[in-house]
Amino acid sequence: METVTVLGAGLAGSECAWQLAKRGIKVRLIEMKPEKYTPAHKAAGFAELVCSNSLRSDELSNAVGLLKAEMRKMGSLIMESADANRVAAGGALAVDREGFSEYITRALKEHENVELITAEADKIPEGEVVIATGPLSSDAIAAEIEKLCPDSDLHFYDAVAPIVTLESVDMDNAFFASRYDKGTADYVNCPMTKEEYLAFVTELVRAKEAEVHGFDDGGVFEGCMPVEVMARRGVDTLRYGPLKPVGLIDPRTGHENYAVVQLRRDNADGTIYNMVGFQTHLTWGEQKRVFSMIPALKNAEFVRYGVMHRNTYLNSPGLLDRYYRLIADDRISFAGQMTGVEGYVESAASGFLAGVETARRLLGQAPIDFPRETAIGALGLYVSDTTVANFQPMNVNFGIMPPLGCRIKGKRNKNAELSRRSLEIIDSLRESVLDGVKEENHEDHH
Repeated sequence: METVTVLGAGLAGSECAWQLAKRGIKVRLIEMKPEKYTPAHKAAGFAELVCSNSLRSDELSNAVGLLKAEMRKMGSLIMESADANRVAAGGALAVDREGFSEYITRALKEHENVELITAEADKIPEGEVVIATGPLSSDAIAAEIEKLCPDSDLHFYDAVAPIVTLESVDMDNAFFASRYDKGTADYVNCPMTKEEYLAFVTELVRAKEAEVHGFDDGGVFEGCMPVEVMARRGVDTLRYGPLKPVGLIDPRTGHENYAVVQLRRDNADGTIYNMVGFQTHLTWGEQKRVFSMIPALKNAEFVRYGVMHRNTYLNSPGLLDRYYRLIADDRISFAGQMTGVEGYVESAASGFLAGVETARRLLGQAPIDFPRETAIGALGLYVSDTTVANFQPMNVNFGIMPPLGCRIKGKRNKNAELSRRSLEIIDSLRESVLDGVKEENHEDHH
């Protein structure tokens, strides 16, 4: 049986390698860390979460919640690790970053079908290959990809939020709660009065930004927009965005505040918290100065400041098919954000599909055509849809799935019904997808 080379051990590459290995396919997993790092990556392990420790909503009324449910049913390693390393975050699925990465790294390193090579890939190997080097691919492999896909000089910028220690938060000016009291009180909420908020926004807009070559406000991905860019869109933009006070009753007053900054737990111990929605490319000194204007953070200890980096993605429609395979050379597949799927779970889902379909092709099995009614299928069909004008990175959403064909009152009810339809299809496909999969037991190892 032919060995498949997987380039990159991020979320997509790790999931892809796992799906191949579980089906008896030998995998050569090439990862440049810890020998070399990108500007955004800091840890040596696989599947490093850079931007945030949140995998977003875990509810079936949300499309990403549906995608996670589908992947759980299909034996996703990423979801297995996320569930094993969950930290409290209300209705969202957030994880301990280190534990999450360690779980995945160990599972792959211990699998008999996975050969790990620590090296920077500077060319596309012969034979079957899945390219999952990510939007921060090194210059050498990016140049090789460009030769394969000459019309894909596309990019956007995204940013990372700062992290503070809990013990440095002034809890006299903060309170624990989840929005609308949903779930447990997992977030630290840092309220601001009107005067405090207006002063904060004024300084945020004036603050000095770090130089990022080629960056302007128009080149940023909407889902990871720097907080200072949002502030420039209008004085109330933040109050209707990440600082919205709705559903957060201050126990000291019994009322909602004018604006609220939320902090979300970043590790299992609950010692460090990230600033929700505070992606930024301000200089580190300015981050300290301006963010310390938030009363609860006046003495905050920043264990990581926000940074910004440039991401590259393919103009996938016309280049890739629904299995993320290169149309011009079907021995090559892509996976992850480079394909134009945006988000951790979406990246892992593309790796899942690329891994499953590569394995099935090598085993002489028919492909599994996940339909557009499923989140997994809808993503693959979106990135390969030649009718999509002005292709842009896309999070999974119910808009790329076909409507129900009947009227359902209420958005949440409608979305829940869309999820029910999808999971019925997934259940019908599950046996075929998992055919020949060797079940792995990690309990002894993790």
